[in-house]
Amino acid sequence: MSPQPAPSPSGPLAGLRVVESASIVLGPLTCQYLAAMGADVIKVEPPEGDLTRRIGPRRTEGMGALFLTNNRNKRSVVLNLKTAGGRDVLHRLVDTADVFVHSVRTAAARRLGLEYEALSARNPGLVFCHVAGFSDHGPYGPKPAYDDIVQALSGLAMLQRVVTGEPRYVPSILADKITAVHATFAIAAALVERARSGLGQAVDVTMLETMVAFTSAEHLWGHAFEPPLGSMGYEPVATAARRPFRTADGYLAFMPYSDAQWVRFFEIVGRDDVLADPRYTTLAGRQQNVALVWDELGIELAKRPTAEWVELLENEDIPFAQVNSLEDLLDDPHLAATGFWQTLGDPAGGLLRVPGSGTAFSRSEIAPAAVPPRLGADTHAVLDDLGLTADEVGALTAEGALG
Repeated sequence: MSPQPAPSPSGPLAGLRVVESASIVLGPLTCQYLAAMGADVIKVEPPEGDLTRRIGPRRTEGMGALFLTNNRNKRSVVLNLKTAGGRDVLHRLVDTADVFVHSVRTAAARRLGLEYEALSARNPGLVFCHVAGFSDHGPYGPKPAYDDIVQALSGLAMLQRVVTGEPRYVPSILADKITAVHATFAIAAALVERARSGLGQAVDVTMLETMVAFTSAEHLWGHAFEPPLGSMGYEPVATAARRPFRTADGYLAFMPYSDAQWVRFFEIVGRDDVLADPRYTTLAGRQQNVALVWDELGIELAKRPTAEWVELLENEDIPFAQVNSLEDLLDDPHLAATGFWQTLGDPAGGLLRVPGSGTAFSRSEIAPAAVPPRLGADTHAVLDDLGLTADEVGALTAEGALG
């Protein structure tokens, strides 16, 4: 099997090496963000590979859809960390890294020699990032965590009760993805600090704490004060009245926000009866009568088809949008104009569709998307880069360290 070429040196993180020992979504997505910004990401996998290689539709074995969408622009090395040789190679690989990202729970990481103290003693400039479900400083620390567990604990699932009447998970692995964004900027911050001090440091990014902070941005509300000045929960969004509105033939997202936008809407629909009513035309009135206002809005929007609303509102500077299905996104005119969707040719798997990025730099280009690596495609190239001899590689193979 031919090795995956190292990503071309473009992007603000070009020249930096990241070693990833993580699986599922949180750690791999963090490292995919770093790879998109130019870092050389070496993904260390067990002999059976990341579990997501076997999740979702696939044309070739080991290249499931969930793996493809979270592991672009990486190289894959197979190491059996249950062997002494496999652990030794990983340690030698981390010696060459600027960043090490892992998602192994702390007790297991210590058994593998992956604790920060041991690795930083060998590589003082290492930025060591542990992504986990919970902080080790609390009683949940040793527990396993997946997105559903964190949505439940963080209050996010209970928030859905205002819509469904019972707790429900958001139909997206939101906790994994939001925590991955936090981990990415935390790593970038540690690299900036390293440029000043010359020293690396340990960075812990945990899902529960990240999601509670995320949810609290608006929902701490009355409990932002001590003693509280009201209950928790930002009513304008924590209500079943907040929803896409039915039109005569579909749905419309509609969000007049300022007083002027509300007044203009009621002018467009000829509702002179509410133009002098402060419940509709003032912010304080709308906050005190959320359900009334949104219900009235829903009645008006149901009177016309979506296309007519688009034509009426297009130049009125009132926030609105038609409600897309996931399939609609593939042909969205804005995404088409920005070149968001890209197509990659995979020699073994045919054409692949990949999303672009919402980030652009004026001088540093985002790295071109590269096909995620086949399992272990780069093992021997990376071992050669580390200076291992043929005899050493043979011994590792005999030990089972390379899978």
